[in-house]
Amino acid sequence: MSSPRNILFLMTDQHRVDTLGAYGNPLARTPVLDELARTGTRFDRWYTPTAICTPARASLLTGQAPFRHKLLANQERNVGYSEDLPDGTWTFPQALRSYGYNCGLVGKWHAGTEKTPADYGLDGVHLPGWHNPVDHPDYLGYLAERGLPPYAISDRIRGTLPNGQPGNLLAARLHQPVEATFEHYLATRTIEMLRRYAHKRTVQGAPFFLALHFFGPHLPYIVPDAYFDLVDPSTVELPRSVAETFQGKPPVQRNYSAHWTFDTMPIEVTRKLIAVYRGYVTLIDEQLGRVLAALAELGLADDTSVFFTCDHGEFTGAHRLHDKGPAMYEDIYHTPGLIRVPGAPAGQVRREFVSLTDCTATIMELAGIPAGEPVDSRSLLPLVQGETPEWPPDVVAEFHGHHFPYPQRMLRTDRYKLVVNPDSTNELYDLELDPDELLNVYTLPELEPVRSALLRRLYTLLRDRGDNFHHWMASMYDVGELDHDPTLSGLDESSYAGNA
Repeated sequence: MSSPRNILFLMTDQHRVDTLGAYGNPLARTPVLDELARTGTRFDRWYTPTAICTPARASLLTGQAPFRHKLLANQERNVGYSEDLPDGTWTFPQALRSYGYNCGLVGKWHAGTEKTPADYGLDGVHLPGWHNPVDHPDYLGYLAERGLPPYAISDRIRGTLPNGQPGNLLAARLHQPVEATFEHYLATRTIEMLRRYAHKRTVQGAPFFLALHFFGPHLPYIVPDAYFDLVDPSTVELPRSVAETFQGKPPVQRNYSAHWTFDTMPIEVTRKLIAVYRGYVTLIDEQLGRVLAALAELGLADDTSVFFTCDHGEFTGAHRLHDKGPAMYEDIYHTPGLIRVPGAPAGQVRREFVSLTDCTATIMELAGIPAGEPVDSRSLLPLVQGETPEWPPDVVAEFHGHHFPYPQRMLRTDRYKLVVNPDSTNELYDLELDPDELLNVYTLPELEPVRSALLRRLYTLLRDRGDNFHHWMASMYDVGELDHDPTLSGLDESSYAGNA
């Protein structure tokens, strides 16, 4: 690259991969994202490092796995973990700043409690919280300047909690025109910042990194009539995993289903929720279109790399669940990932296992900056450029809790998924025969060779990256010969492999 490229990073929250036409949904209404896939690279095996907002976003900032950066839970449901990155933690926006980039963020932050985007070198209004902050002064000023009506909702959808109280709000009808929605507001503010950065690029020659982080389509799905009613619920095909019985599964999954009130609502309500969710995705797709149109209008499309992804997925009724939580299913760990780099081949589909965390090293390479700090990140640029480098045959993910501590580790390979749950039942899924992950085959005798190989592989990966979860595996499973004392006592030399 002759000069550092501009980077536009588009991100959603809690976004299912199967809501995009580019990923094979013929009923999807996502022409903007589908065009981005057609003109760029679509990653078919893109995973989040953890299916929870704050830890995933901190992994993007740092290029580190959650166990390493130690932001392990969302502030709103934190159970005693750290709530901000330690002082002095390397982050890519600060690195870009030090190399002359203008850096900005419009939208959801949710990567810390006390520290804000400005603390990491990002321009823009700080919008805290997990969902659209419709009482934020900047949003209220946006409405007032344009004579737009305030936020108001009706037709609330919620179930009943196990204790008899009303459940979490899942969806509602928004009584505002599209121009007043938080999504339109975010796109407008992004276009404004894009114009400022384009001017600075012309006058000062400074490249830019600009991120647009939507709060949606995270539940509750609150959208205007045109999107609330966009999809006819009778045309919605339910996920096959609504047949979930939780037989042979960790009991926490059944508890989470009750927490999200699935069985207290008629199945027609589930269809409506899925329909509204898809309408929400379309609303966001249209706002992305406005931003990308502005990029082209400013003459920046040929000098700007564009990313699209999300922090994690969403259940929307799959496995009789909503939101996300302590269940490492594809619905929330397998996510969309699109990258368009000027001059790179168009219309590529890559099948390598990649992670949201890999965006960090990719951004650094695009900027021409050494990427030694993001130790758990690997640049995707060779894949985007059509090369065939050596690449890991699997991907690891982790979870640490939400509402309560709940440690999990996952290994996903071409055919199988292993989930280790120390307090409960381990899980093994054959994704070739059971893509909906309904049958836990962990204890089947005929799969002992597969189970053993996956346990050893996961143990080795965790040990090599320094994730101390591997100590549990060393004492509980056959992970092969050990080169250390698993008791950590340092007193019994017979604990070492090879000693009598």
